[in-house]
Order: sequence, then structure tokens, then C-alpha cells
Amino acid sequence: MNEETFDSPNDWVAGHIRRFLDTDGRARPGVNDLLLTTRGRRTGRLGRTALVYARDADRHIVLASNAGADEHPAWYLNLVSNPDVTVQIGAETLAAIARTATGSERTRLWRLVVASTRPIGPIRMEPAEGSRW
Repeated sequence: MNEETFDSPNDWVAGHIRRFLDTDGRARPGVNDLLLTTRGRRTGRLGRTALVYARDADRHIVLASNAGADEHPAWYLNLVSNPDVTVQIGAETLAAIARTATGSERTRLWRLVVASTRPIGPIRMEPAEGSRW
């Protein structure tokens, strides 16, 4: 019996999930996207989101950045409660166990993810000539 899976309530993410599914994960060429399905910690329902990932040997690494918000994304809280997840890369879906990296592994994986994505650096802004803050 297949359970219904609910896509992210965020319109942009839900649209990206649809494009991912329509193209077998080729919606954004050159970008490592995956679909992550977790079980809701309160609802028990399956929820799906789209994330960028990096590879570490046979593991896939994602960041729970929540677009810079102060709180963790719901999918992260869900996998902390139930680490049995489903990952779809391209047309292939596989069962996985998720866990939060800690200590030196966390540091190493953070660097790996940063190195595998487009450069996002700090942007300096300083007063133009004749301007003051």
C-alpha cells in the first residue's frame, strides 16, 4: 500500500519538486538536487522537499539551513524524530537513515558542501566617496 506524500507547502519548493519529477531530476542541469521524504513528527504523514546535496563517498550530504531562518526546517525536525527517510536522485529512489553530523565530521562535511556549491561569499559594502553611514 502506497501512502500519500505531501509536498512542501512552500510554493517555490513545491514547483521545483514537480519539475524534478517531470524531468527525472534534470530540472536544473549542473545542480545536484534530490528529493527528501520524511515522516512528520506530529502528523505521521510523509512530507517531501527538494534540497541541494553534496556527495561524500556513498553518502549524500544536505544542509538544514532553512534559508537562513533562526529555526530548523520542519524536514530536519522530522528526521531527528524518525531518521528513516527516502531519497530520490534522478529517477532512482532509495531508503536511507539520516543523522546529524557532529564534531570533526561536521566540520569536514560543512567544508565539503561549501566546496561543492557555487561560491557564495560575504559581500562588502562601504560608503561611496562623499557618503557616510
